[in-house]
Amino acid sequence: MKALILSLCLFVSVGMFADNQKAEQLYEAADAAYAEQDYQKAAKLAKETLPLSRGTELEADCLNLLAIIHVRLSDYDDAAKYAKECYALDEKTGDPDIMSSSLNTLAGIYMGANQPMEAEKYILKGIELAEKANNPGRMAILQAMASEVYHAQGNDQKALPYIEKAYEIDKQAGNEPRAKVRLAQKASILIGLHQYQEAEKVLKEVIPFLRQTPDRQSLGIACNKMGMALFSQQREAEALPYYQEAADIFMQLGDPYNEVHARRGLYEALWKSNPDEAKHQLDRFNDLKDSIYNKTSAETLARYNAEFGNDWLQIENHEQRRDKLWAITIAVILALLAVGIWWMMRRRQQRQARINQELQEHIHDLQEKYNALNEHYDNAIATSTKEDADELNAADRDFLENTVNIINELILTGHIDANHVADRLGMSLFQFRQRLTALTEETPQSFIQNVRMRRARHLLDNHPEMNISEIATLCAYNDTPNFTRAFKKKFGVTPTQYLERKE
Repeated sequence: MKALILSLCLFVSVGMFADNQKAEQLYEAADAAYAEQDYQKAAKLAKETLPLSRGTELEADCLNLLAIIHVRLSDYDDAAKYAKECYALDEKTGDPDIMSSSLNTLAGIYMGANQPMEAEKYILKGIELAEKANNPGRMAILQAMASEVYHAQGNDQKALPYIEKAYEIDKQAGNEPRAKVRLAQKASILIGLHQYQEAEKVLKEVIPFLRQTPDRQSLGIACNKMGMALFSQQREAEALPYYQEAADIFMQLGDPYNEVHARRGLYEALWKSNPDEAKHQLDRFNDLKDSIYNKTSAETLARYNAEFGNDWLQIENHEQRRDKLWAITIAVILALLAVGIWWMMRRRQQRQARINQELQEHIHDLQEKYNALNEHYDNAIATSTKEDADELNAADRDFLENTVNIINELILTGHIDANHVADRLGMSLFQFRQRLTALTEETPQSFIQNVRMRRARHLLDNHPEMNISEIATLCAYNDTPNFTRAFKKKFGVTPTQYLERKE
């Protein structure tokens, strides 16, 4: 019996050793794949590692790596989930160094989800802990993250001293690659302060160095920033190759957040010299923007914030655990340099909302000013058999006016068809078609299309600051080419040609 028990114990021990060895090998492979920026492969390997690492010192390292990988994959839900699990393990430690590392990761996740105000408290607490740990390398990482947090908040004056301190720490440590990355971050802040020539000078030092390294992510971000600095000085032709290099890099890396910045830069820089190619870049920009919106879940991150928000009092009362991933956290920072794109996209949404409100408030004015509405009344008058052909009866006029109002309201929602209009009028589709056709000699679909096209012409005439893609959206078209074809069918010219003739 004793021999059997000893054999079983030996078998279990051998099995546990084999599992631990396999976990270590998988983890190292995942870490290597991440360093090579193959994030899909890194995620797969790290997920295979996690169940084998449960209950070991490797578990927290694996969770931290998974959190960082999912930030790079723009999957903030899973990134927050893994960061939460890692943070729970870190609460059992008293090492301020490792605590500050996890707080940096959490701040990075909130930054990626465009919540810099939430990220601020995590990063400031991390800096406080890093000072206790007396770890210059960690302090440089956290100082750089703090600069990104304030940069995202629009407070570049406050961001600048943080990045300068990070740069000095890495420079004194002789870490040239990281020091160059700090300079790239500083250039971004200088651009925010409208110091474009200073930013250009910094980037001329950074970009040639990064081209000699395997760090494609940092190179792409630096090229984006150089394009912005040159474009802001009205040097569009010089900005183009930098934006194109950045777009190619981020497309290869599968990084939509940074690619969307490069595509917008290409669109703006090409607009005067090559409008057709500019439109192609704008379409790519819109596709990327939509994919980004579909991936983000602010509600999930708010839930995690509520769970972590009460833990600060306990943060310093724990024991130690090892840190294998301090070098990896630097990569999180690089994924956050394009966070300003979110603010730009938010401003664009707000502008569209204001225009929508304006259109809702002035529907009656549009009805009186444009033939889009009055031509339907004219058609009805022409076919009326009444002696007084100058007016429709009150019931018919109310019906047409209500129909037009409902169509304009539904256009604002982006979903418009005859069924929806009939439902809002309290009629069956058959009744609606019959009555509308009798009054206007138009089918419901034709009537709706005319209202949308007149709306488009009104926007082209009165809102020169809007581009064709925005106008298409405000006329309930999800696809710009479809809008262009419909406009040309109605008016004989494309929207772009219409504007050119108008000018």
